[in-house]
Amino acid sequence: MALTFAQKERIVAEVAEVAQTAHSAVGAEYRGLTVDQMTKLRVEARKAGVYVRVVKNTLAKRALAGTDFACMDEALSGPLVLAFGQNDPGSVGRIAESFAKEHKEFQVRMIAIGGQLLDGSELSKLAKMPTYDEAISQLMAVMKAPVQKLATTLNEVPSKLARTLSAVRDAKEAA
Repeated sequence: MALTFAQKERIVAEVAEVAQTAHSAVGAEYRGLTVDQMTKLRVEARKAGVYVRVVKNTLAKRALAGTDFACMDEALSGPLVLAFGQNDPGSVGRIAESFAKEHKEFQVRMIAIGGQLLDGSELSKLAKMPTYDEAISQLMAVMKAPVQKLATTLNEVPSKLARTLSAVRDAKEAA
C-alpha cells in the first residue's frame, strides 16, 4: 500500500526530529530477517534508548538533510533500517553489535557519529564507547589522581620523620 503525501511528511518530520537530538546512527541491511526478529530488535532498542525505523531512502535523505547525519546521504541504498542512539553514542552500537552476532542477515553497512561517516566494520569501536555515567566516572578518576598523589606526597614527609625518630629511639633503648 502506497503512502500518502501526508504520511510521508509525518515520517520525514519524525525521523528529522530524532536525528536532531541523536548522538550516533547506524544503517543496516535487514534483508532475510523475519518480522519476529525485527520486533525483537525494536524491543531491545527501545529498552536501550535507541530509535529504530525502516524508512524509504528518499524520505531518509530528506529527513537527514541539515543534521549531523547528512553524511549518510550517499550510502543510503537498498533496504536499510536506521537506528539512532538517543541516550549516548555507544548505545546504538551495542544494540546493533549484539543483534548482528545472533542474526547473520543483519549487516551493518554504515555508522555516523559527529558528522563523520564510518564503515560498518568499525561497529565494535562504537559499541565500546562508554555510557554517560562511565565517562563521568573515568573523568572523575583522572581529575582525582593528581590531588590524591599530592596528598600522599605531602603526608609522606611527616610520616618519614616519625619513622626515623622511632628508629633512633629504638636504637638508643637497645644500646
